[in-house]
Amino acid sequence: KKSKGEPKSGPEEESHTCCGCRFPLLFAFLQLALGTAVTVLGFLMAGISSSLPVRDTPYWAGILVCVVSLVGFVMLCTSYQPEEKTCLQFTVKLMYFILSALALVACVLAVAFAAHHYVQMTKFTCDSLLESCHCKLDMEDPLGRTFVYQDATDCGSLTSMLSLYLLLQMGLNLAAALVCLAACFVVWKHRYQVFYVGVRFYPLAAAEGQQQK
Repeated sequence: KKSKGEPKSGPEEESHTCCGCRFPLLFAFLQLALGTAVTVLGFLMAGISSSLPVRDTPYWAGILVCVVSLVGFVMLCTSYQPEEKTCLQFTVKLMYFILSALALVACVLAVAFAAHHYVQMTKFTCDSLLESCHCKLDMEDPLGRTFVYQDATDCGSLTSMLSLYLLLQMGLNLAAALVCLAACFVVWKHRYQVFYVGVRFYPLAAAEGQQQK
């Protein structure tokens, strides 16, 4: 039998749940949905023009977010042990934290690239030439950089469609970055602010209480 001064195991065992669900479940679903949307949209953007650079078609960020979500589902299926007594649980949680941090950086980079390209497109002056669209920031500058979009004959539809896709990429990647940031915070809090608060120093406090008695 447990003594009166011994802490109860119920709250500690339930601290890894949120609204009855294991804590990575919601984040994993959100990461999977957002990562899939970013990946599909990135490949759609790559299909508009074959000359678009990889940085402007951030399917790489979406794929990384999908991988993070899969690790979250693996962590969900891992048997729970208080204070991470199993090596598997600690390894999966550490991998989920690191990959979430990397996905956060990748999504922020994707937002920055998309925003830079969108700002440039608002100042473009485009002309169709040989089944490609040639755009310049300043038509009066003969040495100005020319942006060439291959496999695009209609510059108007290209710029409008690409601008819409860039706005969607900014929104989706920003949402994915926020979800990954929240996942990192929850994993950190779950590790350092749930299990060890009032548990690690309990034997010392109990010993002092017995000495005072």
